[in-house]
Amino acid sequence: MKTTEAKAKELRPYVEKFITRAKDPTLANRRFMLRFFSSAIVDKIIKRGEEMRERAGGYTRVIKLGQRKRDSARMAILEFV
Repeated sequence: MKTTEAKAKELRPYVEKFITRAKDPTLANRRFMLRFFSSAIVDKIIKRGEEMRERAGGYTRVIKLGQRKRDSARMAILEFV
């Protein structure tokens, strides 16, 4: 996801916690995620969690892109590892 560097750094811990819950897709974890996302999105998060079941952490990375021309905001990409 392409966004500003500050937003990417702010969003990263939340994404990490949701993926950690998705690695163990119990009913309680599914219901927790359903409080924030729709059922289709939760299914995608759980699928991504199954892919990362062997990782101990560090599911995302922030790649810095440089500055945006119109307002000089620092841009970055938040992506899954």
